[in-house]
Amino acid sequence: MANHKSSKKRIKQTITKNESNRYYGKITRNAVRKFRATTDKAEVEKQLPIVTSMLDKLAKKGVIHANKAANLKSKLAKQVNKLA
Repeated sequence: MANHKSSKKRIKQTITKNESNRYYGKITRNAVRKFRATTDKAEVEKQLPIVTSMLDKLAKKGVIHANKAANLKSKLAKQVNKLA
């Protein structure tokens, strides 16, 4: 157990950050799932910039790796092109 005041504070901060990261990660995963399930071309084109932005933000914060974000964005863009 933590004995120092600073380590107790660090534990609290870590718990808060973990909850926040888990929340935004889950929201983004659900957005990607919804995106993949959509078959309407106009709707998919409208959602692509939103989902891409979400992935970029997660990568910037370090919640997911930058390469994973790039791979997901590439796959989603392929899906948009396939609907054409």
